[in-house]
Amino acid sequence: MADREAFDAYVRERWGPLLRTAMLLTGDRHSAEDLVQETLVRAAQHWSRVDPATPDAYVRRILYTRSVDAWRWRRHQPDPVDGVADGPGGHSSPHDDADVRVTLGAALRRLTPRQRAVLVARFYEDRTEVETARVLGCSVSTVKSQTRHALERLCVLAPELAATFGRQESLR
Repeated sequence: MADREAFDAYVRERWGPLLRTAMLLTGDRHSAEDLVQETLVRAAQHWSRVDPATPDAYVRRILYTRSVDAWRWRRHQPDPVDGVADGPGGHSSPHDDADVRVTLGAALRRLTPRQRAVLVARFYEDRTEVETARVLGCSVSTVKSQTRHALERLCVLAPELAATFGRQESLR
């Protein structure tokens, strides 16, 4: 019963952040909600084995893995319904922020799921390369190369983002 209560408390506390991350990984709210629910079902099945000090690491690993797995088995991705949950800020007008979010969201959706997962973990969640490698179950060198390739691809897909976030050379 204590496991059930701990899991319920975790879900109440972490639903929002998990959903935002899932939206960045999937590109649309409905797929993100499905991904989070699927992730939490899997986590609940083994919750008694989860280290109470680091449940988020366990759940986020499932989230990233399920995101990549779903993409591998799906032939067609649905058209996005909603935009990206949170985008970069600090611009002079709300229209600028919206334009950047839409452009970034469209460019992120065109990356591979693995590249999206690396960028979300590294920059949205502000994880180190080592933490990202641990969460995604890959080597640090894979994180570095995937980050480099993803950023280069973003510069090709949306060169206007390079101007927004700094010079293109600084993204490489």
